[in-house]
Amino acid sequence: MPHSLPAPAFDDPKHHLRLYQGDCLDLLAQIPESSVDLVFADPPYFLSNGGITCHAGKMVSVNKGDWDKSRGPDANHEFNRSWLAAAQRVLKPNGSIWVSGTAHVIHSVGFAMQQLGFKLLNDISWVKPNPPPNLSCRYFTHATETLIWAAKDKKSRHTFHYKLMKETNRGKQMKSVWEIRPPEPWEKKFGKHPTQKPLALLERILLASSNEGDVVLDPFCGGGTTQYKRAPLLE
Repeated sequence: MPHSLPAPAFDDPKHHLRLYQGDCLDLLAQIPESSVDLVFADPPYFLSNGGITCHAGKMVSVNKGDWDKSRGPDANHEFNRSWLAAAQRVLKPNGSIWVSGTAHVIHSVGFAMQQLGFKLLNDISWVKPNPPPNLSCRYFTHATETLIWAAKDKKSRHTFHYKLMKETNRGKQMKSVWEIRPPEPWEKKFGKHPTQKPLALLERILLASSNEGDVVLDPFCGGGTTQYKRAPLLE
C-alpha cells in the first residue's frame, strides 16, 4: 500500500489483516491500481426513511444513521457508480467483486456495473429461512437479499472453485439460490451491527472465488465479517 494511506486503525500481520478508518472513496484513491484480487462490498441500502421493522419480536425504527439515508435515485446511483469505479480500478485484471443489497439499491448497483464495463457473472438470491415478519401486512415478507458477482471486465478470467462448491453441495452443481441463516447470536459477541452478514455467507464467497494469500478488500466493512472470516483461511 502507498505511504499516503493513513496509519491503519488495526493491523494483524499474522493474518495479513489491516483495517483503515475513513471515507472509502478517499482511501480507494490511495490504493495502487490493479492490486486487489477480490472485493466484497455491502454498501448502504438507503433504507433509513423513517419506517419500521420487527426485531426480536419488537417494533423498531429502520433508521440506521445519516449514512443510510436516501438522497434520491440520481444521487444514490451516482454514489454507487463512484465507489464501483474506484473498486474496479484497484481490482487486478482477473479480479472479481461481490456486492450485496436489497431491492432498494441492488438494481442501481447492477446498472452501474453495466455502465462501467464489468462482466456480470451471477446474481445470487440469499434466502433467509427465518426473516422478521412484515408488520404492515401490505407487502410480501422480505426474505431474500441479492448478491451480484462480477468480474473486472469482459477479458477477465475470474477465479471460481467449481469442484469445491460442488463437493460442499453433496456432489451436485451449486445453484444461485443460497439458504443461509442470518448471523447467530454467537457471531455478534463483539457487538451488533444493523446489517451484519453471516459468517457462512462470506465463507462460501471467499472459498468460491479467492485463493489463499489473495488480497481481499471490503470498502465498507460494517460488522467486519469479511475480515473475521478471512483470518482463519490465511492461517
